[in-house]
Amino acid sequence: MSEPLSVLVTGGAGFIGSALCRHLVRSGGYRVINLDKLTYAGNLASLAELEGSPCYRFVRGDIADGGLVGSLLDEERVEIVMHLAAETHVDRSIDGPADFIETNIVGTFRLLNTALAYWRSLDPRRRAGFRFHHVSTDEVFGDLPFDSGIFTEESPYDPSSPYSASKAASDHLVRAWHHTYGLPVVLSNCSNNYGPSIFRKS
Repeated sequence: MSEPLSVLVTGGAGFIGSALCRHLVRSGGYRVINLDKLTYAGNLASLAELEGSPCYRFVRGDIADGGLVGSLLDEERVEIVMHLAAETHVDRSIDGPADFIETNIVGTFRLLNTALAYWRSLDPRRRAGFRFHHVSTDEVFGDLPFDSGIFTEESPYDPSSPYSASKAASDHLVRAWHHTYGLPVVLSNCSNNYGPSIFRKS
């Protein structure tokens, strides 16, 4: 029986991240390491079903902490990084853009640097299989008319809020780390995600 793939999920206690963690563990074949700072958007109640699973580990921490992230990558022999950790919501970014710059831009930069150093340390076989998957948003393409229009892979970047600008910057950093340093990356620009919430905050 083959070893499970070790996946580091950043922001895994959020709405989308927790659904991803549950999906990976349920599907089998993966060991999930969930790194989350547990800010306003994180809630461990959404991950209660994974407690005690040998295929799941939660670590409270910051993506900007290179020492912590590096030790997790080494210790868990991570093969995939799925980067979902971010400050979100347009309205929040208008009221307080500083946190968005720190997490979405500086945090992604530091995470990329740590992942790059780790990737370079791997043997050729593991280096070839490694991926850094950056989960972004279609907000980087700007605003659509209320009742028409779609974004495509050819849509130009046109961010219109501090949130979307910070995510656009992180997208460009991820692409630059691929083109400049060769880090193997995947980049997703997702539309709004929705679904049932399995917990309620009191």
